[in-house]
Amino acid sequence: MYLHSFEKLNIWKESIDLVELIYEATNKFPNEEKFGMISQMRRSSVSISSNIAEGTSRITNKDKAHYSTIAFSSTMELLCQVIIPNRLNYISEAEYLLLRERILKVSNMINALKKSQLND
Repeated sequence: MYLHSFEKLNIWKESIDLVELIYEATNKFPNEEKFGMISQMRRSSVSISSNIAEGTSRITNKDKAHYSTIAFSSTMELLCQVIIPNRLNYISEAEYLLLRERILKVSNMINALKKSQLND
C-alpha cells in the first residue's frame, strides 16, 4: 500500500495518537456534552493531524508553515478544552496530566516543523 508523505511523519503519527486519546477520554463524558465539549475536543484534535497532512501538499515553505501554524493553534485550543473537563471532573487527574503531556509533545513537534519550514 502506498503511503503519502504525511503518513511517514512522526508528528502526524503522534497527532493521530492524540486523536485516539481524546476519543477515549471523551467517551466517558456525560451525554449532555455530546454536542458541546465532546464534539469540540474531537474536532480540534482531528484538525491538528488534518492541517499537518494538508500542509505537506503545499508547494512553498511559507504555505506549509501556514498550515503548521493552524495545527499549532488547534493544539492550543485542545489544551484549553482539556483544562475545562478536568476542572469539571469529567476526566481524572491522571488522564489530564497524560493529555497535557501529549499535547505539549505534539505542540513542540509542530514548532520544530514550522521552524524547519521557515528556514529552508
